[in-house]
Parts: sequence; C-alpha cells; structure tokens
Amino acid sequence: MRTKFFQFGEDVEGYPLRVLNERAVRAAAGLLLMGAIVSFMNAMLLGNFQPTRFFVMVFLLDMTVRVFINPLYAPSMIVGGWMVRHQTPDWVGAPQKRFAWGIGLILGMVMFWTMGINQVVGPINMLVCGGCLVLMFWESAFGICLGCKVYNLFNKEKAQLCPGGVCEVPAAPPKGLGLGKMAVLVAFVGYAVVAGQWVKATRPVGLSSFDEMTTLGDMSVNGANPANAERCQVNSQRSVEDRASLRSGLSRKVSG
Repeated sequence: MRTKFFQFGEDVEGYPLRVLNERAVRAAAGLLLMGAIVSFMNAMLLGNFQPTRFFVMVFLLDMTVRVFINPLYAPSMIVGGWMVRHQTPDWVGAPQKRFAWGIGLILGMVMFWTMGINQVVGPINMLVCGGCLVLMFWESAFGICLGCKVYNLFNKEKAQLCPGGVCEVPAAPPKGLGLGKMAVLVAFVGYAVVAGQWVKATRPVGLSSFDEMTTLGDMSVNGANPANAERCQVNSQRSVEDRASLRSGLSRKVSG
C-alpha cells in the first residue's frame, strides 16, 4: 500500500485504480451528519443560526482537505478511520468519491458565503443545509453515494469498485419486500399513529406545545439576559395559573 501527502486515494495492490476505505468514509459521514443535525435543529426550532455558522466552517475545511490535499488527513476521516480500525477495509473507487465530495465542497462554499460572511438566513440556506443532510444520511446509513451516481452522467469512464458491487455487471437482481415484510411495515405505521395519539392525549395539563415553543423561542432570542429569562418564567407561570383558574370556575358552575 502506497500513499503520499498530496494524493487522492490509496494505491492498493490488486486494484486497477486508487481506492478508499468505504468503512472509514461512512464513519466520517456519520460524524459530520451528527454535527449537521444538531446545528440544523438549532436553526429550525430555536432560530439560533450560530451553531450552523460554526458547523459550516468546520465542514468546509474538512471537504477542502479531502478534495485538494488527501482524504486520509481530513479530520472526520482520521476519527472515522480510527473508529473502524479493527474492521476489514472495504475498498471502493476513489475518482467518484472526489466528484461527490466536490459537490459537498460547493455546497459548503455557498453556505459559508451566505451565512458565515454575509449572515444571510432564509429558505435558501435551509434548502442547501437540508441537501447536505440528505447526502450524508444516505452515505452513512445505506452506503449509497448519491454524488457518485451523478458522476456517471458527466464522465465517459463509469465509476468502478462501488460499495456493494453495484457498479459491476451483471448486477444482482433486486429482491422484493414480500407480503410478510409489508405487513410488518403496515403494522408499524399503525402502531406509530396510535402511539402519537396516546402521547398527545396524555400531555401534562397546563403546558401546550405552543407554549413550549414560545418559551424556547423567547429564551433563544433573549439569550442569557437574567431579566428577560425571569420575565419569560413569570409570564409562563401566569399563563398556567390563568388556565387553572378558568378550569376551576367552569367546574364550579357545572357543579352548581
């Protein structure tokens, strides 16, 4: 096995082109996905875009090292490779990975320019961030590189050594779900619906989901200001007391 500092992929004996360890690639995608989800949820639910701005800078650096220097020295690949160091490597072709990560680099540059520098927030940022989440989720969860599929549309030489052997011919015939598995999925969906209704019906009295979101939103906007935090708590408590008084008054009227 041979590799240089400025090199994309590893030269492994027995393989006609440079390759990467798919297990390390998936582990690295999972690590980035975890950070992306945390920052995305802060932005979408709390209106706090600071974690997203930080993650964009980290993501952009990681992708820059992968594409222009060497994937083996990207921080996420270092940690991911160490986590799967005891597993047998699954060598896949490097060229299509470089193309796919180039797409991620472009998305990261767009996010850095809009959010990191100009601090612009809006639907475009959420769509770009959501696209990155989809790409990383499919890579880490299913081992499916969506960017690698786009690679075949722009290159005469098709991708080789894909995960799971999907690039080789003939491909394995797809397997159907079957009635048994379909029945399990339908039963699971029904169970999820019933569980959601039960959770909604047994919600603690005095605090609605709207009140929870309003309180969290106020806290994210007001920050660490003690006066604002105390005001939010007083207003929330007053709202609970008002609803309790209303219920007790209605119950007295009914009993009377």
